[in-house]
Amino acid sequence: AEDLYNTERKPTAEGLDTLPHDYSGMKPKPPVLGLPLPGDLGRPILERQRQLGIVPGQDISAEEQRLAQQAIEARESRVLFRVENRAQKTDVGESVQTAQHPFEALPQSEAGRASASVAAAEGDQNNQQRKLDFLSQRSTGGIYNPHALQTPISPYQLMAGSVIAASLITGINSDLPGLVVAQVTENVHDTVTGNILLIPQGSRLIGVYDSVVAFGQKRALLVWQRILLPDGSSAEIDNLPASDTAGYAGLEDEVDFHTWQMIKGVALATLLGVGTEFSLGENESDLVKAIRESAQQNASRAGQRITEKNLNIQPTIVVRPGWPLRVIVHKDIVLRPYAS
Repeated sequence: AEDLYNTERKPTAEGLDTLPHDYSGMKPKPPVLGLPLPGDLGRPILERQRQLGIVPGQDISAEEQRLAQQAIEARESRVLFRVENRAQKTDVGESVQTAQHPFEALPQSEAGRASASVAAAEGDQNNQQRKLDFLSQRSTGGIYNPHALQTPISPYQLMAGSVIAASLITGINSDLPGLVVAQVTENVHDTVTGNILLIPQGSRLIGVYDSVVAFGQKRALLVWQRILLPDGSSAEIDNLPASDTAGYAGLEDEVDFHTWQMIKGVALATLLGVGTEFSLGENESDLVKAIRESAQQNASRAGQRITEKNLNIQPTIVVRPGWPLRVIVHKDIVLRPYAS
C-alpha cells in the first residue's frame, strides 16, 4: 500500500536553506551612509574626508552643503543672462539710491538750501532757519538777473521799499500763536509822484505772529497779510514783515525768561538731594541703608527732571497795545486812489 505520510522527510519553510548554519557565516551589514553627495563632487569630497580622517558616517557640515548647492546651481544654470531681471534689479537699486539721497533731484541751489535747512534744524538751537522759512524768503541762482525791466502797470502803485507807519491795536503774547491788529498812523501816497493818496490814516493791518521763541530771543516776529481801508475795501498782502521805528526786524518790548520759576526748580531739586544724604551713622541697618539709597536715587532723578522742564520753558515776549511799528513793503502793491 502507498504511504500517506513520509515520516523521514520533514517539510521545511521556504528560505531556510539559504540561512547560515552558525553565526560565523553571517555577513556584516553595510555601513550607514550620510546625506547624498552631489554628482561630480562626490569623489573629491570622499577623498578629502579620508585625508582628514572623517568617517563616512558623519553628517556633512553646513559649509559643505553650501558648496555642493552652489555647484549644483552652477551646473544647472543657463548660459545666457536674463537682461530683464538685470534691468529690474538696476531699477530697484536706483530707486533705493534715490530714496537715500532726496536732495539729488533738486537743482544745486535748492539742494544746498534744503541740506542747510536740515542741518540747521538739527543743530541750531535758535531756530534761525525756521524764522527764514516763516518769512518765505528764497533766492535765485546765477550771476545774472533772469527778470527783465518792468514798467509800472498802474500809476496807483506802492512799490517795494515803501514804509508804512502804524501802531498796535492788540497786544502780543508769544505763549500762544494768534492774530494781531494794527492801525496806520500816517497817510501813504504812491511811490512815483507822492501826490496820490492810496492808504489813508486809520486803515487797519491784519497779521499773525510767531509763537516759537528760542532761548535768549527778545524780539517778536510778525507779518502782515491784509489791509482794510476805511471805506470797507481791502487788499491781501504777501506777508509784509513788521519792524520797529528804526527798521530792525521784529518788535521788542517786555521779555519774561521765567528766571524765578527756574530758581524755584533748582532749589527744590537741591532740597530733595540734601534730604536724602542724611544717614544714621554706622548703626543703620541694611534695610534702612537700602531705603535711603533708593530714595536718594529717585530724588536725584526727580530733581533732574524738574530742572530740565524748567530749562525747556521758552521765554515769553509781550508787546503792549499802542506800540509803534513800521511795515516794509517788499512787493509792489497796486491800489486805487482813495477818496474820503
